[in-house]
Amino acid sequence: MHILIIHQAFASLDEPGGTRHYEFARLLAARGHKVTVIASSISFITGTPLRLPPNSGNLGGEQEGGIHILRARAYAAHHKSFFHRLISFFSFMISSFWIGLGVKDVDLVWGTSPPIFQGATAWLLARLKGAKFLFEVRDLWPKFAIAVGVLKNPLLIRMSEWLERFLYRRADRVMVNSPGFIAHVETVSRSAVRVELIPNGADPSMFDPSSVGADFRRAHHLEDKFVALYAGAHGMSNDLDVVLEAAKLLANEKKIQIVLLGDGKEKAALQARAEQMQLSNVSFIPSVPKSEMSQALAAAEACIAILKPLEAYKTTYPNKVFDYMAAGRPIVLAIDGVIRAVVDAAQCGLFAAPGDPSAMADAICQLANDPQNSRRMGLQGRKYLEENFSREAIGEKLVNLLDEMNRS
Repeated sequence: MHILIIHQAFASLDEPGGTRHYEFARLLAARGHKVTVIASSISFITGTPLRLPPNSGNLGGEQEGGIHILRARAYAAHHKSFFHRLISFFSFMISSFWIGLGVKDVDLVWGTSPPIFQGATAWLLARLKGAKFLFEVRDLWPKFAIAVGVLKNPLLIRMSEWLERFLYRRADRVMVNSPGFIAHVETVSRSAVRVELIPNGADPSMFDPSSVGADFRRAHHLEDKFVALYAGAHGMSNDLDVVLEAAKLLANEKKIQIVLLGDGKEKAALQARAEQMQLSNVSFIPSVPKSEMSQALAAAEACIAILKPLEAYKTTYPNKVFDYMAAGRPIVLAIDGVIRAVVDAAQCGLFAAPGDPSAMADAICQLANDPQNSRRMGLQGRKYLEENFSREAIGEKLVNLLDEMNRS
């Protein structure tokens, strides 16, 4: 098959961000499929232009790992506000459509949300090319945006919910990355659309649980510290103010250092607040490419996963949790729901009630004070991931799904 993926936030191993689609695309290419990706020329994590090879903006594109990557122009200020974010989404929706028109002999178009607007581009290109349409749901948009208070305008909410229903009903398959999303898609679509679970996971070969990340620790002055690391977006949903409050409670625990690794709209405000709170036990580190994430996680003794205490977020399978497990690090989990069930089954971390700084501080202290048990938890998580959520095994399910769609 020739598979066309429309994905504004697509990231390869030398870029910051999740690499689920890059890893899947490489697997499909290795199986003999032709894979074309239309991605943004702007990093979705940092909001800055990517360093791209010459001529990557035209139909010549880039070749990486057997994947043909075409770069579409997008507005670069999506971290400024929700309005600017919408401009970025719409700019990519339009530019990716025009580039997609020039991609020939496509058998399947794979659209992924969020942002949901690129799903409309994928649907229209699939119809114009007579190709199958696979719509992937990675977050429940607009449900999450409404829950967190980002999307408030009643007209925009109605339009977004209409677009969500439209895409669900017109997809040949809807693919979700969390079992918590299935009921929502089936309820909203009100149709017989088939919903397929291809969950998030990680490639254990990318991580070495025996490494201690010595170079990363030296580079960021983390020697002789118990490092509790959060890696990911610094946005409204991530509730990192709770981590700062937990750090304040841990101020007298001189061996513990909280590290916030990543970028996002809220990062500047978080840095200003940490300075105001005089939190010498908090370090902010910029995003790193996925190829360097193994060393960053190796430098941690524990890893933090957190979202706002919203009912909607109980449905998520955050990618970072699976990376933490692959790295063999115990998890401080401030997210309830389906991902808590995974961590509990693996016995690889401690649950801290979302929104509760004291619970998070207590969990970090408990891991810091019992290194042997912490290490055991981390290795249990690694084993559980290898057996249940390895990217290779999940990729096999995706290959079978796409082959079935091609035959039907």
